[in-house]
Amino acid sequence: MTWQVHTLADRYADSVRLMSIAQTLRGHDGVAACEIVMGTPANLGALAALGVDAEARPGDVVLAIDGEKTIAATLVAEAERLLAGGAGTDTTTTVARPRTLAGIDGRNVALVSVPGEYAPLEAHRALTRGLHVFLFSDHVSLEDEIALKRRGAERGLLVMGPECGTAMLAGIGLGFANVVRPGPVGIVAAAGTGAQETACLIDGAGVGVSHIIGVGGRDLSPEVGATMTRQAIAMLAADERIETLLLVAKEPEAVDMLPVPEGVRAVAALVGFEGSIPGWEVHPTLEAGALAAVGGTVPADDAAIAPRRGRILGLYSGGSLAHEACAILEPLVGPVATEPEAVAADGHAVIDLGTDRYTQGRPHPMVDPTTRIELLEAAAGDGRTGCMLLDVVCGHGAHPDPASELAGPVSRASAQATVIARVCGTPADPQDATRQTATLRAAGAVVATSNAAAARMAARVVA
Repeated sequence: MTWQVHTLADRYADSVRLMSIAQTLRGHDGVAACEIVMGTPANLGALAALGVDAEARPGDVVLAIDGEKTIAATLVAEAERLLAGGAGTDTTTTVARPRTLAGIDGRNVALVSVPGEYAPLEAHRALTRGLHVFLFSDHVSLEDEIALKRRGAERGLLVMGPECGTAMLAGIGLGFANVVRPGPVGIVAAAGTGAQETACLIDGAGVGVSHIIGVGGRDLSPEVGATMTRQAIAMLAADERIETLLLVAKEPEAVDMLPVPEGVRAVAALVGFEGSIPGWEVHPTLEAGALAAVGGTVPADDAAIAPRRGRILGLYSGGSLAHEACAILEPLVGPVATEPEAVAADGHAVIDLGTDRYTQGRPHPMVDPTTRIELLEAAAGDGRTGCMLLDVVCGHGAHPDPASELAGPVSRASAQATVIARVCGTPADPQDATRQTATLRAAGAVVATSNAAAARMAARVVA
């Protein structure tokens, strides 16, 4: 590769926005690869691992292009336009956005998406100004998380995160969020795509969701002690519009610290948790918890599906969905490996492509499907795989048309293996879950009604 590097000084943008811009720039003809990141030491190190030699300050944007030299000026200009807020519109009419918390007036939520070493300070500044915090940043220390959440609880404020990928407050989505109808269910989630899956299942049942409060994956650990989960439960239970509160988590540990919310029905979808919680109706899958929240039950798996010999390989963009698939599969088919090296092995494997191993120096797979496509293509001809499991996550922040990107590889893979997919989305999402489903089916995939149903179907394929 021959990289062309351009540094845009003092042009801060959060990682979600940069991922989206990078995806747009990669779509240009003549571009082999493109990375756009803030110039933090960690990001410069990730670029160096790709062979990119760049010098920048943490507040600079670094644009690295591997492609035809003649296209560089066009990409730099488009990156400048997108960073300025343009999306095919006249950027001169764009409303000026405050560059610091000091410029905020009349808001009550701050979204913090700066590199992890700087995130705690910005989150504390937001709390000082009386703002709830949506903390998207990762690599925030456990000590900083504990301090932030204790301070937030003392001030009656939410600290959603760190690594909070999804929230929805009064119908306004933050991070990766689906478009769901309003209704009487409130969700507290320590699992990002777990929140998305349950919200979409509730919407699909004809019921709605008022709020989704993400708390970060470590909140239900003994160290954090469910600090923000308790805060979120109290706030939702006090909302007279909410009739059912749904708690979503993966193998929570601090369940003994959970209160019983007053005045609302308390339902929990706790993937991998074996046990009960006084005052709560506990279910072992996202599907069962979501359907219970709306008064439904899990339907029987009676779809006909042909058996195949070989292993199951799950290639997931959602960590919670991958975790649920493992929890369902292991009692049915035996051990399921989750480490990246298992892709090249012979046994059953479910891989979360959203981990640092796959996202270091490149966008999340919900934004850029390149890594998953490469693995899907390789597995299609390996002779070992009888069934492939995929999730296609829709919503704001995700790829604008993931099924179309996957259709070709799915079509080729389905000639050798059974491809089962779950489209996590709603018809109102920008991608239109109905259209995504039709595209995958036309490519030869079996599309399940839930992620749990997809896992159960996969077990039947190789039984």
